[in-house]
Amino acid sequence: MSKSQRTNPSHPQNVTILVVDDVSANISAIGSVLEKAGYRVLAALSGTAAIKAAIKARPNLILLDVLMPDMDGIETCRQLKSHADTAEIPVIFLTANDATDSLVVGLKAGGVDYITKPFQVDEVLARVDTHLRLRRLASELAEKNIALAEKNAELRAENQRRIEAEDALRFTHEKLSLLTEEEARRWGVPSFVGQSELFGRILRDIRSVQDFPKTNVLLHGESGTGKELVARAVHYGSPRRDGPFIAVNCSALPQELTESLFFGHVRGAFTGATESRRGYFEHAHSGTLFLDEIGDMPLTLQAKLLRVLESGEVTAVGATIPRRVDVRIIAATHVDLPAKAAAGEFRQDLYYRLMHFRVLIPPLRERREDIPALAKHFLERFAIEMGRQPPTLHCEALEKLLAYDYPGNIRELKNTLERAVIHAAGGNIQAQHIDFAPARISPHAPPAATTPNPLPHQDTQPLPFNLEQAEKVLIERALNICNGNISAAARMLGVNRAKLYRK
Repeated sequence: MSKSQRTNPSHPQNVTILVVDDVSANISAIGSVLEKAGYRVLAALSGTAAIKAAIKARPNLILLDVLMPDMDGIETCRQLKSHADTAEIPVIFLTANDATDSLVVGLKAGGVDYITKPFQVDEVLARVDTHLRLRRLASELAEKNIALAEKNAELRAENQRRIEAEDALRFTHEKLSLLTEEEARRWGVPSFVGQSELFGRILRDIRSVQDFPKTNVLLHGESGTGKELVARAVHYGSPRRDGPFIAVNCSALPQELTESLFFGHVRGAFTGATESRRGYFEHAHSGTLFLDEIGDMPLTLQAKLLRVLESGEVTAVGATIPRRVDVRIIAATHVDLPAKAAAGEFRQDLYYRLMHFRVLIPPLRERREDIPALAKHFLERFAIEMGRQPPTLHCEALEKLLAYDYPGNIRELKNTLERAVIHAAGGNIQAQHIDFAPARISPHAPPAATTPNPLPHQDTQPLPFNLEQAEKVLIERALNICNGNISAAARMLGVNRAKLYRK
């Protein structure tokens, strides 16, 4: 036998066939035919002996007589099919012409075919060859399915690693998780601008809590007072500075996804959960989780948040094993949380968990002496973005800024100066360039996005066919709709701020 024949599993000399018959002459006759074709032949004179031989030798095929004493071929086949070691071996029944009625029962017991006695040599060899090839193909298919399943598992694991890497990268870019030196200057304490006594108290509070990285912090102040800037300063100045900073607006969470967003989910946990994902807590591990507008968090989520703060563990949606997380919570709110707790709208135990250290951030109208420094800071930032020299703020313009109450606080001052830079068109800031947005919108007023208040040089006629003129009209309309907010107008137009400034 050649080397290729020895290594070929389909070659007859590599195939073992078990012949089972209680008549020795029948075994000799059919065995002789098979051996001449090159097959290895084993023999058994009873069903009991056949089962033992099959378990020990694991033949490739069994030829089984139907009519035998003690245990007939049908019962022998049933027992072979019930045993794990022999269940996959194909069984061909040997039967007399007048016993074909029992074949239906035999095929239901697990047989694959039958040969009638007296048998024809060509028929025996053809049927044996057919079922050996079928078994070989089935075995090869099973092996390929196993390999495919292993490959799919590897691909799923690799895909999961890719998704987690993309998640980490997305949080890094979108949430400024890890700060560069430039960002550190922007978000750290040195970036704070002010000179009032209240401003000094805020800085002292920030520096006091920076050295206690496990202490939760509650920031209280009106919208626009800079609560996130304070939170970032606390994070960057603490031992957690090299960990991520994840900012979450609790008032903008989709109700049906809140638990998944915070704690993550496993694959198949709910409809659409095609891959496992980590939540905010795991993304913020070893860093800080900033929960803005914590007063708007649903009560059901408050209870789950309290459990995490107490145990230091999160359990993903659909999972059973919790994971340890090391996260500092900095929460911020503009509402009276004790009053909400008394009204049953906020958990009192969660309030005390969050208020390990409290920082009060006063509104801008209570520290007007900080307005000149803030105005100078914002004008310098706008100048850098526009690539030009900072404009001068005339005395009348500064007096107008100082006289205003700023219901939108520092954010409103910034937006007001941004509009002033636009109105000044590259010149210095005069009093007429200071245009405050309405403090509140009348409930009867139509939405600005549908009926904007046109600028003096804007009409409601169709866009001109001149591209340059049409671009100018679109920019003016966007700025008007966004009340002069460059960032919002740029997003509406699909361009970046720098390009809009150049235009």
